[in-house]
Amino acid sequence: MVMWRGEPARCFPGEKSCHSGYTRTMPGRSRLLIVAGLVLLAACAPVPAEDSAQIGPNAIMADSAAAQCRAAGGVVERRGRLQAELCVKPFADAGKSCTDGDQCAGDCVMEAAGQDGAQVAGQCQADDRPFGCFAKVEDGRATGGICID
Repeated sequence: MVMWRGEPARCFPGEKSCHSGYTRTMPGRSRLLIVAGLVLLAACAPVPAEDSAQIGPNAIMADSAAAQCRAAGGVVERRGRLQAELCVKPFADAGKSCTDGDQCAGDCVMEAAGQDGAQVAGQCQADDRPFGCFAKVEDGRATGGICID
């Protein structure tokens, strides 16, 4: 009789070798590591192109996003240094004279720089995607200028 760890081994008819019936279970820590690895792999799955925005120079807006933009009253335009397609929503009061952002749908801005703190009048911002150099006008005074690429 074949012995395995002090117990008789189980032999099946026709087998050349016997086994003890002893099976080793996977420790809990190993199971946890395998499950965590599978979860991490699942997180790396690609996102469908229609739902993700292309990023980088000359990026093109997805057709569904462009349709949503137009439905909300916007237009798709290329803006900024990267010339990426963006949804641009114009303001109804664009170009109106102002002395404070509270008088506009967007901000009250002026193109001239270097008049920080001086008494000035500006114009209501044209749309929600300001690019270029401008200074905001608040309480009739120019604030620090900014340039947005």
